[in-house]
Amino acid sequence: MTVSGPGHVVVVGASLAGLRAVQTAREVGFTGRLTLIGDEPHLPYDRPPLSKEFLADGPQTSAHEFPESADLAGTTGVDLQMGTRATGLDLARRVVHTTNGDVDYDSVLIATGVRARRLPGTDQLRGVHVLRDLDDARAIRDGLRPGARVVIIGAGFIGAEVASAAVKRGLEPVILEAAPTPLVRAVGEAAGAGLARMHARNGVELRCGVAVSAVVGDDRVEAVRLADGSEIPADLVVVGIGADPSTEWLADSGLEIANGVVCDETLRAHESVWAAGDVARWANPLFDVPMRLEHWTNAGEQAVHAMENLLAPGDATPYGHVPYFWSDWYGHRIQFAGLAIGEPHVVSGGWDSDELVALYRDGDRLIGALAVNRRGDIMKYRVQISRRGTWDKALAFADKRNAAAAL
Repeated sequence: MTVSGPGHVVVVGASLAGLRAVQTAREVGFTGRLTLIGDEPHLPYDRPPLSKEFLADGPQTSAHEFPESADLAGTTGVDLQMGTRATGLDLARRVVHTTNGDVDYDSVLIATGVRARRLPGTDQLRGVHVLRDLDDARAIRDGLRPGARVVIIGAGFIGAEVASAAVKRGLEPVILEAAPTPLVRAVGEAAGAGLARMHARNGVELRCGVAVSAVVGDDRVEAVRLADGSEIPADLVVVGIGADPSTEWLADSGLEIANGVVCDETLRAHESVWAAGDVARWANPLFDVPMRLEHWTNAGEQAVHAMENLLAPGDATPYGHVPYFWSDWYGHRIQFAGLAIGEPHVVSGGWDSDELVALYRDGDRLIGALAVNRRGDIMKYRVQISRRGTWDKALAFADKRNAAAAL
């Protein structure tokens, strides 16, 4: 099938969402011009392994590579503009301004993702890193050398994965968290506290409710100073304190920017502009609330949907998505689907066991599910959430799963 669509489609952002978008365009039969703009010099690669296998397994791993990236230009006929940063968007002239000149478009898909937050005053200090891109991961991996004193600022999922990788490399990291309980926004207070106990069971020191006042060092980091004046010696500091959508280049575009590029249910931000991935904030019809998700699964699925809608806007359909993410800590797989509304009800295992399933409710509706080492369960709960399944049915299903596991 051949899809006519716009003459020239430009995708800004060359991570997972950007890659899936250009692949989708060709797969559905679009034969027009297709340009992919990315600010990194690298071809599109997979980010989740950067905080997992890439750090833990040493320099030989290639888990981050997308095999299909190698021949994007030849296979799909994409005009690749890597190492090119978008600096502005002119909606009236339909032009993307970049560091390598202007690029005209008929339709544009924004997939610029997020940028990691940094600690002020540490940009020039060697040994202090965020973890967002491949170059960050390489620098951190080089710093996980034998005997290195590792301090991780932020006990979110990135911080926990870096700690896990450090432990696998024989190190003893210290994690500092400003909040009294980690991961409250992601999974709730009880689940955050329960998951955090995994650090102690693996010999990792987690300090919660502490504030960092400074990172000490002249040219290279030497220590992390806390608000109480104490210092923790450090050779490597990894900062995992969240990320912000990469929308600064759109400040004067006329697009609505509010914690991301604001889109409607179909992922449309303007007559000729669509968005997908971590940067997109859209009205999710499954939950009747605006959302912006920094999840791998959403980035891929959303990019496919956005490109299909971009190529046939007259037939555009709403994008309904049940959030899903996973994280690997100390050899354990943590998975979450849905929303963390309220506090979880444990239906299998426990916080101090190697297996766990906990469910979240919103009135009579199953709204979320958390699993540790129960890979066969989480997607079944995700389907129930997508179908607006009831709490009673979810509990009955949990009983059934527990009975089957006991056989």
